[in-house]
Amino acid sequence: MTTRFTQQAVDFISRNADRPFFLYLAHTAPHIPLDPSEQFRGKSGHGIYGDVVAELDWSAGQVFEALKRNGIDDNTLVIFTSDNGPWYQGSTGNLQGRKGSTYEGGVREPFIARYPGKIPAGQVSSALTSMMDVLPTVVRLCGGSVPTDSAVDGINIWSVLTSERADVERDILLFFDSWQVQCVRWGPWKLHLARYNSMAWTTDPPGGKVNLPLPNPELYNIDNDPGEDYDLAPEKPQLVSDLKARVERLISTLPDQARSAWRETIGRHVQQTPAGALPIDDN
Repeated sequence: MTTRFTQQAVDFISRNADRPFFLYLAHTAPHIPLDPSEQFRGKSGHGIYGDVVAELDWSAGQVFEALKRNGIDDNTLVIFTSDNGPWYQGSTGNLQGRKGSTYEGGVREPFIARYPGKIPAGQVSSALTSMMDVLPTVVRLCGGSVPTDSAVDGINIWSVLTSERADVERDILLFFDSWQVQCVRWGPWKLHLARYNSMAWTTDPPGGKVNLPLPNPELYNIDNDPGEDYDLAPEKPQLVSDLKARVERLISTLPDQARSAWRETIGRHVQQTPAGALPIDDN
């Protein structure tokens, strides 16, 4: 499937090289079921998962070759990223959590942007960005603007991509699972407010999987502690209080589904559990 989709993308570039276009190539791999093409099966030396990753790498190379062959390589922004962390296989780089979790291992993704002559090669940024930022950034590059009264949550991060700025000013960023708010991020600080009562991709407990408030919010400095191993909430009660207030203000502006889910979550009673543990419903 990857080979066929890649060829379709290459053909599309060739047919449209003389006019502006937006190409979104969405690989389902390395999501299971893992199914590399025959030319890659058994070739990586790292099992079927490694074969799939090798084919993804080849696919990206085919797209770059098509851009060069059609003379538009220097006038094309290429973004390579994902929508979540790895599932059962793959590495989170020692981050806690995986797909289906709002720990960093579940939500932090690689984001590689390439635009020759506009984005400096080899730079690495630790700025807090989101997939929601792609839309307003691309709109800006196309000469448009996002209405200030629109319900667009992202911000323009072009100044970060070009190294003009090390970071961008943004309000808090909420971490959702479906309609369920679980964490909030502000600068280097990440506050865990709620968590499911079971691990992702495991059998649901009796009564089903429920988003529960943590008995005590957990605060982590992601810059110093990307593994989210050391809860600093007891040392910074004012920051915890401020972030909770910011969350309440932002949630009040969200759709009914999000507000309703949050009220249901914080209305539940839980037992006292240590930091990092799954919450236990006390109802």
